[in-house]
Amino acid sequence: MGKIRLQYAPFMNHWWHVTLYASPRGLTTGPIPYGHATFEISFNLLDNTLIVSTSEGGGFSFALDDLPVARFYERLVGGLGALGIRVSINTTPFDLEDEHPLDEDVFHCACDRDSVARYARVLGQIDQVFKEFAGRSNGKQSPVHLYWHSFDLAVTRFSGRRSPQPEDVDAVTREAYSHEVISFGFWPGDRNLREPAFYSYTAPEPAGLTDQPLHPENASWTPEGGTALLMYEDVRKSESPQETLLDFLESAYRAGAKTAGWNLEGFRTRSTV
Repeated sequence: MGKIRLQYAPFMNHWWHVTLYASPRGLTTGPIPYGHATFEISFNLLDNTLIVSTSEGGGFSFALDDLPVARFYERLVGGLGALGIRVSINTTPFDLEDEHPLDEDVFHCACDRDSVARYARVLGQIDQVFKEFAGRSNGKQSPVHLYWHSFDLAVTRFSGRRSPQPEDVDAVTREAYSHEVISFGFWPGDRNLREPAFYSYTAPEPAGLTDQPLHPENASWTPEGGTALLMYEDVRKSESPQETLLDFLESAYRAGAKTAGWNLEGFRTRSTV
């Protein structure tokens, strides 16, 4: 789904054209152009189905329950082909240490519907808080979007200044970090962090970043890498999860902006009410 968007959506700076967006029932690509028409691919994670619709009135859907990756690929690409949308993507998983091409992978097929539905609800709630936080700045910002490779929902602020890159840096990193950023996100965990968490980092990392205070008191800096962390459970169990999360995002932003020399006052949104 993400690779189809990568292949056919018009390029946007910092790879913003490859991401997915939270929707009322899960995730969506948004409109993707194909000739003079557009199509959209959506995951309805509450009903555990995939839905494709087109600007020409066509579409199809199918259930995702315990569907192997290869079968999912076959049904999605085949269904698009039946609508006259002939897609071709690189079927090698991107940097996942997985030797199985997407069209041959019959090994990944388990689906826990309760976890999937909970994930959808969590994404929908966090998406709204991130958008409220984004509204506090009038500087350049990314949309609130999900990177399907790492499954993190993220929003990023920019200072406007370019960030020098090493000559040997890969093309993905060079475009993603061409300018100074302070990024914020949520991800459901990985091999290194075995539970969901909120994070923030400043790139390039300025001197003194990890000496700055974070809020609430459960938030902390990682020992390496200059990343601010706040566990999802600490937010969920707080008296006001929304305010707790906003407090964390604001403190991480101020830490990065202060040490990197950003114009905090200049980027602050003024109320027009």
